Amino acid sequence: MHCPYCNATETKVIDSRLAAEGAQVRRRRQCNSCEERFTTFEMVEVVMPRIVKESGKIEPYDGDKLRRSIMLPLQKRPISIDETDGMISRIEKRIRQMGEREISSKQLGEVVMTELKEVDDVAYVRFASVYRDFQDIEAFQQELASIRPECEK
Repeated sequence: MHCPYCNATETKVIDSRLAAEGAQVRRRRQCNSCEERFTTFEMVEVVMPRIVKESGKIEPYDGDKLRRSIMLPLQKRPISIDETDGMISRIEKRIRQMGEREISSKQLGEVVMTELKEVDDVAYVRFASVYRDFQDIEAFQQELASIRPECEK
């Protein structure tokens, strides 16, 4: 591991912890040359299925795009980065468990909506309003009515 400060190749691990619900290992490192400390994250590299868009276009899975699409509805919500990372890990795990080489963007969207609904109702409605392309207040009200009974439990 190269030091991000002096580019030396010799570093030592000071501390290791699991992160993102065990999907990553967080390592605190120290450079042997300049003695600066930095953090690295390790995770298993897996092959994700390709995404088939509604237009028929096929794109490679993009974890950064998934993160961006989840972070938007979570803006200004009381959800920690660790919770967000855990949610993304669960989404990716569910996608891999489908065992398909290609999945539709609709399937991916449904998995994201399921996770958001578990984590935060407001973020879920925000995502659903864009994903399901609500055209009027009636569509919003129907979606709210579908989650309201769950909130009252």
